[in-house]
Amino acid sequence: MSWLDRLFGNKPALSPQQARRLAAWQALPTPRQDVPLKTSRYVVVDVESSGLNISRDRLIAIGAVAVTNGQIQLHDSLEIVLQQARVSEKDNILIHGIGGTAQREGMPPAEALLAFLEYLGKDPLIAFHVAFDESMIKRAMKTHLGLNFRHAWADLAYVAPALYPQLARRYRKLDDWMGLFQISNYARHNALADALSTAELLLALSPNLEVRKAASLQGLKSLERKRRRQIQPV
Repeated sequence: MSWLDRLFGNKPALSPQQARRLAAWQALPTPRQDVPLKTSRYVVVDVESSGLNISRDRLIAIGAVAVTNGQIQLHDSLEIVLQQARVSEKDNILIHGIGGTAQREGMPPAEALLAFLEYLGKDPLIAFHVAFDESMIKRAMKTHLGLNFRHAWADLAYVAPALYPQLARRYRKLDDWMGLFQISNYARHNALADALSTAELLLALSPNLEVRKAASLQGLKSLERKRRRQIQPV
């Protein structure tokens, strides 16, 4: 999308079939936020990008796995590489391992994002450090689908320390919490592998969530807000 498109709000040209798929997703009902984790479907997501600048860098891959009725569903997972017109830098490729050929031969962005929406439905999203994942996905949705992607998210980077405040100073990164709960990762910085580790963290936190009566999206968001207030500068 050019700067003129951004300035005047021109929407990307979708095919009639793509427009129907997008409209069908938009028409789906939004689930209630008080439904317990153990009786609903949540989608845990992670992304890989061409860098860490959320206003300039591009979304390269999405990895997602569903947690349904309190269990990770490996068969209900998704891994997509978005086709790139320009391959990311070599240092960036060394981090996520998605080479130039894989980037050039990825799924056309509009198709990839529609596939993600259809996989997701309107179920809540879970991530570790939501701000980056959400920003990258939202910008890609706007650029390639013309969609203002507003969705329910919960951030385990705030939920975990809210549940374990005595550990909050020492445990900040996903790797820290993975170590605490002995969660393995078959390919760190691979989007699907990191989504799976984040899903395992969600399940590791679940007993404490149950004790706190916070094992729902509503409960997760309440803990997240509490933690954010705690760390706000005075």
